[in-house]
Amino acid sequence: MSVPSPPPRERRIVVLISGSGTNLQALIDAQNTPALPSTRISLVLSNRKAAYGLTRAAQANPPIPTAYLGLQPYLKANPGKTRDDYDVEVARIVAQENPDLVVLAGWMHIMGDGFLDVVNGDRPYDGDQRVKKPIPVINLHPALPGAFDGAHAIERAYEAFQKGEIKHSGVMVHRVVKEVDRGEPVLVREVEILPGEPLEAFEERLHQVEWKLIVEGTKKVLDEVAPSSPVSS
Repeated sequence: MSVPSPPPRERRIVVLISGSGTNLQALIDAQNTPALPSTRISLVLSNRKAAYGLTRAAQANPPIPTAYLGLQPYLKANPGKTRDDYDVEVARIVAQENPDLVVLAGWMHIMGDGFLDVVNGDRPYDGDQRVKKPIPVINLHPALPGAFDGAHAIERAYEAFQKGEIKHSGVMVHRVVKEVDRGEPVLVREVEILPGEPLEAFEERLHQVEWKLIVEGTKKVLDEVAPSSPVSS
């Protein structure tokens, strides 16, 4: 008589957003499907109160818990605190969820050392409490590795194409390190820019690639750090 295999362990992810949440929606739609099996988004955190991604999370079935923490309101409410303190507080909220992975999906705030020190377990986040196992963090960036780091990457790539400086752009999911958009790429996809194409049309095609890549990149890293099925010996 065969022994039934144990149910797969649920993988937990925390998603950080700042805007409309279209990349978050791709993750919401993929959770607990073959694209992201045994996976649940346990929290969506925004640094902007009006981010529509918070509404997307609340309207998901079942609803996904949300949190908001803005830099300026935090500094105003905590005189003497710094941007680094804010980053540690974001990390504390994340760490309390005990996630297998953190996904930055349109998070428009450059994380300082404080955030990464906490999620890596190098710095306590609540008294003496530390993360026991480093939590990997990945980011979706609408450019190829080493090209157009930072903000407005889509517009800058489009402008470079018009000047004949590049022939295509792309999208990458990369690991987050202390240097902006310089972490090891997890997945990379090239996106062609068509001659005569308006910026809006290029942007729409690139977003379509983003929605697929963020799910694929999330699954790839989760499968490395928290396989959904027991590994056969």
